[in-house]
Amino acid sequence: AYVASHDLQEPLRMVASFTQLLERKLGDKLDDQGKQYVQFAVDGATRMQQLINDLLTYSRAETQARDLTVIDGRVPVELALKNLAILVQEKGAEVEVGEIPSVVADQGQLTQVFQNLIANGIKFNRSAPPRVTVSARRKGGFVEFCIEDNGIGIDPQFADRIFVIFQRLNSRGEFGGTGIGLAVCKKIVERHGGKIWLEPQDSGSRFLFTIKGKP
Repeated sequence: AYVASHDLQEPLRMVASFTQLLERKLGDKLDDQGKQYVQFAVDGATRMQQLINDLLTYSRAETQARDLTVIDGRVPVELALKNLAILVQEKGAEVEVGEIPSVVADQGQLTQVFQNLIANGIKFNRSAPPRVTVSARRKGGFVEFCIEDNGIGIDPQFADRIFVIFQRLNSRGEFGGTGIGLAVCKKIVERHGGKIWLEPQDSGSRFLFTIKGKP
């Protein structure tokens, strides 16, 4: 997946670049329909580039993984919020973080899990303001994390489908993205020996996942 995706990048860049050059060269010779066709081609190439970048992200969950070590569980949450600072500010979102115990994890990958789940809670949301809470509790030898939001929610019948790569439940026009985030979260959590699932809610979404706790 990594090699194939990497090799597809250059021809796609050529498609987008030369299509835009063609539009500039023809200029006024293109009618409105011709300009629309050019835009369709550029949009298609751009969307394919995003899909490839996301496929690379998915493959790197294994190819660029680091050893699991004992870390302060709050650090990846704070790093995720730092990465999401602009989104939080733009949406006026409120993110509440409870006590987070130490875990055995790849800090970079765990940051990615929190970042995806918190971002989804903010993005797939029509409430004002969007609210996301992050909490954790010890459960046997694991720490069970919970990320809960007041967003649009997810029909329980799609509880398994949402973790499949490139599966979307909403149109691109309404909410952006390619449907990679939850698949990456699942791949990372399972690499850590844990599991991730959606807990049914009357409103909003409630995601839970487990990571081995500090011995």
